[in-house]
Amino acid sequence: MIAVSKAGGGRFFEDFRLGETIVHATPRTVTAGDQALYLALTGSRFALNCADAFAQGLGLPAAPVDDWLVFHLVFGKSVPDVSLNAVANLGYAEGVFGVPVYPGDTLSARSTVIGLKESSGPTGVVYVHTEGVNQRGETVLAYKRWVLVNRRDPGAGSGVAEVPSLAEAVRPSAIALPTGFSARAWDFVAAGSPHAWEDYAPGERIDHLDGMTLEEAEHQMATRLYQNTARVHFDQRAAAGNRFGRRIVYGGHVISLARALSFNGLGGAFRIAALNAGRHVSPTFAGHTLYAWSEVLESAAVQGRDDVGLLRLRTVATKDRPCADFPDKGADGKPDPSVVLDLDYWALLPRRP
Repeated sequence: MIAVSKAGGGRFFEDFRLGETIVHATPRTVTAGDQALYLALTGSRFALNCADAFAQGLGLPAAPVDDWLVFHLVFGKSVPDVSLNAVANLGYAEGVFGVPVYPGDTLSARSTVIGLKESSGPTGVVYVHTEGVNQRGETVLAYKRWVLVNRRDPGAGSGVAEVPSLAEAVRPSAIALPTGFSARAWDFVAAGSPHAWEDYAPGERIDHLDGMTLEEAEHQMATRLYQNTARVHFDQRAAAGNRFGRRIVYGGHVISLARALSFNGLGGAFRIAALNAGRHVSPTFAGHTLYAWSEVLESAAVQGRDDVGLLRLRTVATKDRPCADFPDKGADGKPDPSVVLDLDYWALLPRRP
């Protein structure tokens, strides 16, 4: 008898071709249960995503699905085709959130390979542009990321070096508000924060104070919710052979926890509008306690609108280190050993009437 394997082992660096488009499997209908489980796993408290009545008072049909949950669901679709054999996800750029997602919407995703670069050792860097769309073909999210992927043959070299040019930040003019949305009736009491867009100034730093300890079961449950199949998050037998000897927490879960922690000080930041840049500085593991702080990088008006404004924010998350002194980079330019996440993004906030 001839044994034929029908199981897929994921792509290695040699399997990617510049310019190819990969259509990812398993469309996903998002449910209220997904949103509820996401809130249970992160503790996020942003009112727009929690209450239909709050969202309807601002012109939306219902509470939209949390922006980072949308990100994770689209990202998770790409993992089996892009990063199943990854060593690490290296960064993000040019991410723009499109039309809101509501329970009942069905999401699908595709990625285009926009860059390939060999690295030292048995790996290479793959750059992709991933787009998530709903059942009507409307874009809900588009972003670029680059990932360090193992080679099938560690000794083989191709000399490929095609690195895409990436913008430092998304232009505010590229950011769109949900159709029908108006923040003129914003309820600051229900939102849980008295601070409006005008209350923040570039250069301001905010310690979000609270901490959240990562639990083994919870980070794996969150990653399963996103259908992210990367082995480094689940397979302890395989992880025992890596340099940490442990399962690594999905970096996106760290992003979501940092966002949840940021409510204390940025409770009015009702929507993540764009992802400018992001880096997972070091890995996290179950048992680490996460803290976060944010810096206001820029403030921008939204053209033709007097009810909302944009803040460009940088949120830094740390492990096992509170952020009262804003741990960041040292004099040598290297990150503080506690820093695990450095995220640059645009957020929408209400303006004062």
